[in-house]
Amino acid sequence: MPMPSTEVRQFIEDFALVLTDAGMQRMGARAFGALLTSESGSLTARELADILEVSPAAVSGATKYLEQAQLVRRMRRTGERVDRFTLGDDTWYTAMATRTDIFESLNRALGQGLEALPDSGPAAGRLAETRDFFGYIQVEMPLLVSRWQASR
Repeated sequence: MPMPSTEVRQFIEDFALVLTDAGMQRMGARAFGALLTSESGSLTARELADILEVSPAAVSGATKYLEQAQLVRRMRRTGERVDRFTLGDDTWYTAMATRTDIFESLNRALGQGLEALPDSGPAAGRLAETRDFFGYIQVEMPLLVSRWQASR
């Protein structure tokens, strides 16, 4: 596997910074960028380590994070003895559509906060509005993803 050009490597780092600013784990963001820019969309842990110039342990943590976030999946090609990490064709929208459980957890926690606060007052108003927003997102996200899929 040829190493990416200097420009591609710079893109990986720049894109990872954007993803990190959005809340993604730094090494996971770098590994995701490397996978996005690979022609096959699939790399071994060793290939990721070489591209990112990091240790195998760093790649292990990054790929575990990406698997848990449902951004990559682990696979093995017939006859190969190493795992590959691959992007699905629907990586982004599958991850977004299936993460509505986070909004449910946020709503539950916000509901507990509302029970702990007096019914009126600015704090209760802020929590209620935040809960309502996440409830809205929880309902709308799968619909948005469906509209995206239909537009493709």
